[in-house]
Amino acid sequence: SDFITDQGKKINKSYYTTLIQVCRIDGKIDPLEMEMLQREGRKFGLTDPEIDKLISLESHNEYHTPYSLEEKFEQLYNVAAMILADNIVTEGEKKAIRRIATEGGFSDEAIESLRDILLEGIKNNESEEALLAKFKRELFKKMTA
Repeated sequence: SDFITDQGKKINKSYYTTLIQVCRIDGKIDPLEMEMLQREGRKFGLTDPEIDKLISLESHNEYHTPYSLEEKFEQLYNVAAMILADNIVTEGEKKAIRRIATEGGFSDEAIESLRDILLEGIKNNESEEALLAKFKRELFKKMTA
């Protein structure tokens, strides 16, 4: 099922559970991550008990990285869109994007440009396809430099 943002955009609930799973990769959710998860959940009208229930339900599920670049990018795009629903990006949210990208096998250098492309592009209402093309050009430039 989906969450609906104030702007009427649908966010698939699985992206929120992905965020939970990524925060739990190291076996625990630190206070900064918990604060971010609660804030993200509240954006979509979840109550604190509903958020706690989702977090405890997801504690037994492992994060599975998508295989293709397109699937990894789609997941990061959707998580970034969820994070940007309130037009504020905290350090904890940036850390979550970094962790998902790291788990997806992106290099530190690629993660920096990926995060910038996603956050700026989503703010400017650019499509996922346009941002993926921009990211691929950026990767290609770095590989040929």
